[in-house]
Amino acid sequence: MRRVYIYNSFPISEEMLLGLGAGVGFIYWHQKGMPPFIGGRANARGEFEPLAGKRTGVQVTAHTTSSARAAERTLLEMLDSGQPAMIQCDMGFLPYFDFGGYDYHFGGHVVVVCGYNARTRQVLVADRREELHPVSMEQLEKARASTFKPFPPKHRWYTFDFSRKRQPTGREVRQAIAEQSKGMLAPPISNLGVKGIRKAAESVLKWPALMDESALRRALFNAYISLDATGGTGGGIFRYMFSRFLREVAGTTGDPRLNEIADTFQRIGDRWQDVAAMFQRASAAKDVVVALAETTSPMMELADLEEAAWTRLQVLVQRS
Repeated sequence: MRRVYIYNSFPISEEMLLGLGAGVGFIYWHQKGMPPFIGGRANARGEFEPLAGKRTGVQVTAHTTSSARAAERTLLEMLDSGQPAMIQCDMGFLPYFDFGGYDYHFGGHVVVVCGYNARTRQVLVADRREELHPVSMEQLEKARASTFKPFPPKHRWYTFDFSRKRQPTGREVRQAIAEQSKGMLAPPISNLGVKGIRKAAESVLKWPALMDESALRRALFNAYISLDATGGTGGGIFRYMFSRFLREVAGTTGDPRLNEIADTFQRIGDRWQDVAAMFQRASAAKDVVVALAETTSPMMELADLEEAAWTRLQVLVQRS
C-alpha cells in the first residue's frame, strides 16, 4: 500500500499505514477441514485499507469479481493508464516465495503490480523487498483465484483517489490506537485478542489428536510462517512494526510516553520471535508432540505481557 502512496507523491511509512488502519491484533482460527491459523492482524476482511485511507484523506475502494478474465482485464487497464495496481493474492502461489517444501497458503497477502510485458505475458510485482519480481500472468491468476481459507483473495483489487490527501490528525492517531487496544482487550469472540492468544496456547496441545503427523508438522510450519517476517509480519507477528508506529506517532502527537510503550512492544516482538522459532523447530523435531508442548507456556506469558501493554496504551490514549 505504501508503494501506491509514494507513486502518488504521498511519502508515508508502512508502519504508519498499519497503525492508522487499526491493523494490529491477534486471531486464532481452526475450522474443520482447514489447518489452524494464527495471525497478528485485525481488520483483515477488507476494512483495513479503506480505514487507513480515510485517516489520510485518501478514498480506497475494494473490488472483487468471480471472473479471472475480468480481473486480468481490469489489471491491464489500470497499468495502461499509468497506475500501479494493488491486488490481493495467495502468497503460496507466488513463485518467488520459498516455504521449504511445505504447501503453505495465505490468501490475505497484498502486492502491487507495476508493469507488464504483453509479449511474454509477465507482470512485475512489488512486494516487501525493493526488487521487482517477474511473475507470469498464469501464476498471478492462480494466486488471485485461490480458494484456500480463511482468506481467499476473490481476485480483489483496490482503487485510490488521492485528490484530498492529507496527513492524519492527532485525534485520528489516538482513535486508531484505541481501536486496536479495544480489539485486543475486549474482543467480540474468544478467538481474537488477548483471549485468542490464551486460546491458541491451550489449543496447540490438542493438535496432535486432531491431525496426522504430516498435517501436524505442516500446521507447525504454518504457525512459524505466520509469526515470522517470512510471512510478511515484519517479524514478531507485526509487533515490531507496531513498535515503530508508536515511535513515529510519539513525535507527531507530541506524547513521548508512547516511546516507552514502543519499547515494550519491541520486547514483546522478541518474545514472539522466540515462539516462532519454537514452532519451526517443532515442525522438524523427532518427537513433535514434546516439542509442540514447549510453546504453550511462552504463549501464556505473552498473553499476560500483551494484556498489560495494551491496557497501558488504552489508558494513555483515553487520557490524552
